[in-house]
Amino acid sequence: MADHGDRDEAADSDRRAAVRDTYDRIASHFASTREYAWPEVEAFVETAAGDLESGTSERPVGLDLGCGNCRHAELLADHCVTVVGVDVSRGLLETGRERSLERGFDVALYQGDAARLPLAEDSVDLAVYVATLHHLPTSRARRASLDELARVLAPGGRALVSAWSTAHDRFEESEGFDTTVEWTLPGGETVDRFYHIYAPDEFEAELEASELELLEWELSSGNCYAEVTAPGGDSG
Repeated sequence: MADHGDRDEAADSDRRAAVRDTYDRIASHFASTREYAWPEVEAFVETAAGDLESGTSERPVGLDLGCGNCRHAELLADHCVTVVGVDVSRGLLETGRERSLERGFDVALYQGDAARLPLAEDSVDLAVYVATLHHLPTSRARRASLDELARVLAPGGRALVSAWSTAHDRFEESEGFDTTVEWTLPGGETVDRFYHIYAPDEFEAELEASELELLEWELSSGNCYAEVTAPGGDSG
């Protein structure tokens, strides 16, 4: 007979599968609305890649976690010898493959769960984990994904983590909360997408409690952004 922990893990797995199915369903249309990299990500990649490259003769290995259509993997490809894109949605990975072929950049794509990354320990120097953490439907999965990011980051590696925040002007709540936000497909059909909306102090506390080392964080355009490194990494 399964114990309580086994049932909780199974429920978590079912909820993550539902998120995957949602993005498979809307993948093509969703990707078509995500053409450009976010300026906050551009600034981070440019600065962090420059810092890493100045300290070694080798170009870094990059990771786009929750890569979607690879708009941010494309940024990483300008600075990294190898770029890996991981997403739970096979449909979104297909849009990323199409973008990489059209634009001529290399990215190795893997279907995987952010809470159980298919990557070796200490294998990544530069990572972006953007607009994905808030889609993981349980606090256990969100925390596990941060610890997994810490596991795969090499000593001195840098990552940018972002999540939607209660500071956004569409929200009135001051505490973090779970919600769904409709995505409208061509033709008018709506699909609910899960979000955990972080209170800013909750976001900071969750990173502090994880295996990551928090370097700095800020609010920008209603999102929390944090620059982090691996345990024992150089904070610059």
